Amino acid sequence: MNMGMELEATQSVLDEKLMFVKVHMPWDTLCTYAEVLHIKLPIQPSDMSSQASPWHFLSCITKHFYPNEKMISKETEYFTAPFEKDRLEYFYIKDKDIFFAPSVRSRMANYILSRAPYEIRGNIKKFGINKLLDGGVYKAAYPLHDCRFNVKSKEAGCPNERFLLYHEWAHPKSFYKMQPFDLIRKYYGEKIGIYFAWLGFYTSMLAWAAVVGLGCFIYGYKTQESSTWSKEVCDPEIGGQIVMCPQCDEYCKYWRLNTTCEASKNLCIFDNFGTLVFAVFMSVWVTLFLEFWKRHQARLEYEWDTVEFLEQEEQPRPEYEAKCIYERKNPVTGVKEKVPYTKCGRCVRVSLGTGTVLFWIMLILASIVAIIVYRLAVFIAFSTSLRAQGPKELEPLKEYVTPQMVTSVTASVISFVIIMILNILYERVAIWITDFELPRTRTDYENSLTLKMFFFQFVNYYSSCFYIAFAKGKVVGYPGKPVYFMGKYRNEECDPGGCLLELTTQLAVIMGGKAILNNVQEVLIPWVKNLALRHCTRATSEDVIPRWEQDYQLQPISKLGLFYEYLEMVIQFGFVTLFVASFPLAPVLALINNVIEIRLDAWKMLTQFRRFTPEKAQDIGAWQPILQAITIMAVATNAMIIAFTSDMIPRLVYYWSFSVYPYGENTNHTMQGYINSSLSIFNTSDFSDDSKPLESYNITTCRYRDFRYPPGDPRQYEYNTYYWHVNAAKMAFIIVVEHIVYFTKFVLSYIIPDVPYTVKEQIKREKYLTQVILHETNLKLVTKRMKPIDDDVSDHTEDNTSKQEFEFGF
Repeated sequence: MNMGMELEATQSVLDEKLMFVKVHMPWDTLCTYAEVLHIKLPIQPSDMSSQASPWHFLSCITKHFYPNEKMISKETEYFTAPFEKDRLEYFYIKDKDIFFAPSVRSRMANYILSRAPYEIRGNIKKFGINKLLDGGVYKAAYPLHDCRFNVKSKEAGCPNERFLLYHEWAHPKSFYKMQPFDLIRKYYGEKIGIYFAWLGFYTSMLAWAAVVGLGCFIYGYKTQESSTWSKEVCDPEIGGQIVMCPQCDEYCKYWRLNTTCEASKNLCIFDNFGTLVFAVFMSVWVTLFLEFWKRHQARLEYEWDTVEFLEQEEQPRPEYEAKCIYERKNPVTGVKEKVPYTKCGRCVRVSLGTGTVLFWIMLILASIVAIIVYRLAVFIAFSTSLRAQGPKELEPLKEYVTPQMVTSVTASVISFVIIMILNILYERVAIWITDFELPRTRTDYENSLTLKMFFFQFVNYYSSCFYIAFAKGKVVGYPGKPVYFMGKYRNEECDPGGCLLELTTQLAVIMGGKAILNNVQEVLIPWVKNLALRHCTRATSEDVIPRWEQDYQLQPISKLGLFYEYLEMVIQFGFVTLFVASFPLAPVLALINNVIEIRLDAWKMLTQFRRFTPEKAQDIGAWQPILQAITIMAVATNAMIIAFTSDMIPRLVYYWSFSVYPYGENTNHTMQGYINSSLSIFNTSDFSDDSKPLESYNITTCRYRDFRYPPGDPRQYEYNTYYWHVNAAKMAFIIVVEHIVYFTKFVLSYIIPDVPYTVKEQIKREKYLTQVILHETNLKLVTKRMKPIDDDVSDHTEDNTSKQEFEFGF
């Protein structure tokens, strides 16, 4: 109240022990804090003509994909300037009641409440609504929704924005419509608005990637039956006659190559030349996505008055101000100011935080090692149970089940469960570390927390995929001299077709499981909680529950705000870009998920949660450089997946070099004989005592996946010429593809400007108008300060005096 607020207490209708304190912001208080926060407000309607859409001739069709204009009218565009109380007459004020939008009023109210002192004891000063909430003095603090989401308010002057947003944005029947970004921003503030703008833009760009990815998948599906090497695997005369060496020590048996027939056919769907084209396309697509988003973001920054927000408006956090006990000289202004720590103290805080993050990352890596041990140990058990005894050992028991596939699926599920458990634990640790570091502003706090959480989540979600793509099956030795992990467990081998199909399985399990679990956590759980709360606090038919009490029964907003919404999408973005060469359907699944996600997030915010406290935001914060880092890494990972994980390069080397003279017997380039050339021969008499199978079935030789000289050769079991050709081709492929794609990305980034030309013109026009207003205001101030002139002063003296005072005023 001392800071200008008006408070009104009222008793609860449902609980006599509960009191509500309603906060009102008078006009004078609004004007004062609008100037303190440098809030930009309208000075006059914009006179810049908007560009007509190139698709305006299709307006009769496209209008059905936009919100109903009769319900949500288009916002008038204004030129704006930072508010100043002394220049009130220059601002475009038609009605004082609506001059400050509800989101702006709530932001100013939250600013005051978070800084209002309530107790002073000596040098200890307690202040802020958050401190009172933590101490249990208040149970909740939140801005009010303006009406029920499904019923219009009958109060005069109520804008019913919540009702409009529900029917034209969050309702399932509106899933195909464009989002009303201006109304979202008006109701929830810029921070919520920029999130939905980014999510909508990302989803629309995914549509192009999904079309190309689906085409690549269809191409692979149609050509799987015509694949020569797959036919050789399934052919009883070729794959049925090739006896493969056991893939573990003692307990694993010999098996025939054609037992992997179905797996090889499925592999053809993803491991083909279309995948290579799609990987290059995605590298270009991700660059276009970021560049066009920058342009779209620049337009929103201007339209929503956040162009210079960070430099002018953002205030220190109350938690930061409360700890300011040390003095330092501001390097910019030269004025002494209070800070919460010395340079040494800040170093200690940052070091402790960094060390804790590294510890948890090491914990994740330890869990990955545990998963690897599980895979190695369990593979033996599955190999024993899935291979029959006796002479039928060499025939498939089940058409679609292999030890590799069963081990992969179970390990993926266990890995997913571990990921979820570690997420819950690390969240609390990351918040504690960030609170301890004491960032100055809300933006600094969120960026610091974002980086900590993302580094952890990156390792947590992607480490298993990196292991399958780049570690599994790469260092296995050969049957007579296998390589052991930790000196005990024999390293895993890939299927004869490679580990690409297993990587695809891992991605599908994590992406699918994550999407389902997130939707349950975000939507179903709040709905069930609200349903239970309404049942327990059911009012009588005579009670009229006021707006503030209805909102109190909704779910509270998480302290992390939109963090997990962004994290979910950025992790998905990583799956779509980093490993897209192994799973072309990833953009399709992401597109379907995002179309649902937008409406679920909207429905959840409007119907199940209290109204968010509006916050200003210029952009998507620390997520922008994270996205850029992912795009740079994606080029390398996809090139390496094609080179090292898929079998594309060995097949190309065979087709162009080893299928014809001098290495092959064919006269024309062909894929016939590739399977035989890609499998080396091993003499079963060369098994060591530790790795020799318990049952041999009188088999003298077996095959294994490698490029080595056969037994009896002077260089037996050493790498052959084919091996060195393949590795040289892999390295050449990576270097050429990376350079071409990076050069293309650089050119696109250079030729596409970050800020559209029309936006630059509008910013210049607005600055010009602001300068004109300042000039006129200064002239009026000079006129007011001029002293009365005596009548007996000569005209010459009067002219000189006026001139001097006029110049002084300027």
